[in-house]
Amino acid sequence: MSAPFAPYDPGPTRRRRGRAPRFRRVPLRMVLPNLVTLLALCSGLTAIRMAIETRWDYAIGAIVIAAVLDALDGRVARLLKGTSRFGAELDSLADFVNFGVAPALILYSWLLQEVRSIGWIAALVFAISAALRLARFNVSIDDPNKPAWAVHFFTGVPAPAGALAVLLPVYLEFVGLLPHWTELAPIVAIYVVVIALLMVSRLPTFSGKKFGARIRRDLVLPLFVAAVLVVALLVSYPFEMLALGATAYLVSIPVAYRWHAKFASGAADGPPEDGDPDEEDTDLDHLGDADKDDAG
Repeated sequence: MSAPFAPYDPGPTRRRRGRAPRFRRVPLRMVLPNLVTLLALCSGLTAIRMAIETRWDYAIGAIVIAAVLDALDGRVARLLKGTSRFGAELDSLADFVNFGVAPALILYSWLLQEVRSIGWIAALVFAISAALRLARFNVSIDDPNKPAWAVHFFTGVPAPAGALAVLLPVYLEFVGLLPHWTELAPIVAIYVVVIALLMVSRLPTFSGKKFGARIRRDLVLPLFVAAVLVVALLVSYPFEMLALGATAYLVSIPVAYRWHAKFASGAADGPPEDGDPDEEDTDLDHLGDADKDDAG
């Protein structure tokens, strides 16, 4: 009587000559940028955990770390020439969690839950606006009719900037300028919706993509000193610096609108081009050679 199951035959173990390997080895330079993106995603998920545990300072710190890593992953990809479409899609998904879901949950757990459904609706609007912005950006990458002024401006508030700006009420509470009153929850909900609308709007905002691409030699050392000073102030007075930065960014939006009108009409010339391809630093950085004019 024959066996009911045939013995497993793994086949020849040696690879035949001339046949391509079944699996190609992935260069390390292709893995490192995605690793930075995954670290940013871990930071965003940690922010959600800290919000659940009502540890607001750690939650905000995790969002800041995610924003820093998000700004680095594209630069690492271009530096190592490790751009890929996979990295671009991973970056977009991570940005939705880090700068859409995490800030919305932080704000709801912090104060918006006091107004129940209204607060939850405001949190939903912000998270959905982040998703819509990323989707709009993904479909606009290959737009061949980009105007020249797109090099210097984003369309709407970028997702990382929107996430840091929407947390301004939390900064003000830690600074001592905003009391934790339940009566303020509807005002905070309105503020969250306004930031969400700015993210999906067509308002121009400063990009800074060409700013500092070339630095004069005599300004290198002062720039180092200024960078160290900013980092030291951020570590020593985190909420004061975050509140100041978020306020300054929101104030710059009307200024950017006026400058955009001049660029669009040709009345003003932008900064001198550096000969480098225009590449976005906040979202879809891993596209590499793709011409990008917006931030997700």
